[in-house]
Parts: sequence; structure tokens; C-alpha cells
Amino acid sequence: MTTPTVPVKPTSPRGVAALEKRSVRPAEAAELLGICRDTVYVLMRAGRLRSVKAGRARLIPVTAIEDFLTNEEVMA
Repeated sequence: MTTPTVPVKPTSPRGVAALEKRSVRPAEAAELLGICRDTVYVLMRAGRLRSVKAGRARLIPVTAIEDFLTNEEVMA
């Protein structure tokens, strides 16, 4: 009789379970959206793509990217 295997999340070099990313930087968001980084900043300034500021860093929640894509589909 074999015991069922439980999928294990990838671990970091220190052995700590890796967390799913909840936010990305503008360059990563641009890559995910297939647009240039400057366009991401234009969308943030226009209020079409939500973002938060953490110190000097600008972070875009993954849910904001999903919302943006959903809203753009409706508008198209």
C-alpha cells in the first residue's frame, strides 16, 4: 500500500516555502501585459491600472492586472 504524495511548494535556498507573488514592479507588469514599461506608467497615471507605493517602489497588485485585462476586454 502506497501513501499519497502531497505536492510541495518550491523552497527558497534557505529552505523556506516560497510564497506566490501578490504584486509586481512596473517592468514585470509590462512583461506580463506585453507592453512597454512607459505604457504601464501612463496607465497608472490615468487611473486605469491600480498601484501602490511602498517607500520608493511602485507595486502593482496581480489582481489589478487581472482587473485591467477584464475591463479592457469589455471595452474592446
